[in-house]
Amino acid sequence: MLALRLARGSRPLVQLRRLLVAAASAGTGFLLLYVLAEAAARPGGSFPRLLWALVPLAATVQFAVAVARTDPATRPREGLDAAGLGPVRLSLVAAISTAVACTLGSALALAAFLHLRGDLAGLPFDGAGARLLHAGQPLPVAAALTLLVLLPLTASAAAALTLPRRRPLAPQTGLPWGIALTACGLAALGYAGRGGPGMLVGWSLTAVGLALAGPGLAYACGTLVQAVRPGALRLLAGRALQEEAPQVGPPLGVLCAVGAAALTALALRDRGGLLVPLGPLGPLTGPAAALVALCAAATLLTSAVEARQGRAAGREALTDIGAPAKVLRTAASLRATALVAVCVPLSWGVAQLTSLALTR
Repeated sequence: MLALRLARGSRPLVQLRRLLVAAASAGTGFLLLYVLAEAAARPGGSFPRLLWALVPLAATVQFAVAVARTDPATRPREGLDAAGLGPVRLSLVAAISTAVACTLGSALALAAFLHLRGDLAGLPFDGAGARLLHAGQPLPVAAALTLLVLLPLTASAAAALTLPRRRPLAPQTGLPWGIALTACGLAALGYAGRGGPGMLVGWSLTAVGLALAGPGLAYACGTLVQAVRPGALRLLAGRALQEEAPQVGPPLGVLCAVGAAALTALALRDRGGLLVPLGPLGPLTGPAAALVALCAAATLLTSAVEARQGRAAGREALTDIGAPAKVLRTAASLRATALVAVCVPLSWGVAQLTSLALTR
């Protein structure tokens, strides 16, 4: 009840973020149900499709955890321990609110899926959805419910486990491991070639490696901004970027991996065809890729909001001493420009290496 009351009393922007989590969960749930319908109609090759469907699930879980971390209802405050809202209770509140949003999305996905199959009332779109979703084959109810429950359980558990850890390691700690995992991912892609589970393993290692290296890259960007006799503006932007590196770095690395995958797909199409016919998820490969990209971008923006909340005291101090608001906005633009200047070439370089490995 406490989690529901806190959710009802939240600001509109917080409610909007929760609705976005529900929308992402609905898209992921629909993809999982589609994979289940494909497996029921054509059992051969169903396991690789299920593995590829875990990619949007992981992106949605990452987004849901980022939203839970920025929720004002789950942030520790002075005096809440005496009221019984310690770290454990706040983690429980975050888990419940995340589970509610994801469950709402899964319910919407089930309703839309059954409606397009014609199981609820009529056949919309002249039966095109029924043919795509194999309405002639019975849908295993137990398997469908299991897949739909998978996302709320995973997201709520991840939110409860990661929320208390608000003191991350130094940004440079994960940089060597990230570079090593990225190299392993590129090697796996070169060995696996086009298609198959090996390609998914290679891209997963690459994404995890870039996520681990992200904080170190963001910290390096802050160092470059304030290099060579910096002024007050560059010092402010560089130090703020170094402080934001633990929060912004991991989603920034994941977004670089998504961008590299998109550039690789374009390069392979220009060199003669897609990775596999119609993609790993058939006609829904494009929507699945768009869902992953949107979740990665939304996670980065949400993490930037979390970093901004952590620097609220510093902004207030600068405002109190007479710093104009234009200086703060210019520093934020400088930080964003530095990140783009580093991440775009990084994504392009990874895409060139993967496209060469996949066209050998």
